[in-house]
Amino acid sequence: MIRKRSVLIAGHATSVSIEAPFWDALKDIATRRGLSLNDLIAEIDAGREGNLSSAIRVFVLETVRGGLNGVL
Repeated sequence: MIRKRSVLIAGHATSVSIEAPFWDALKDIATRRGLSLNDLIAEIDAGREGNLSSAIRVFVLETVRGGLNGVL
């Protein structure tokens, strides 16, 4: 199920619509990196080329596939 969530990026509120498993994985990645969820999303936002929700999904997938250099 896709759910819309509000986040702050560089002090600006925006919303992303992603499925719960991606959101849960994103929270886990942020925790393991010692970042807030908003800080991690800001990093993803800074490097994205398209839609933020899609960029988050791709980031989670790439992190899980790559094991985040042993962090996951």
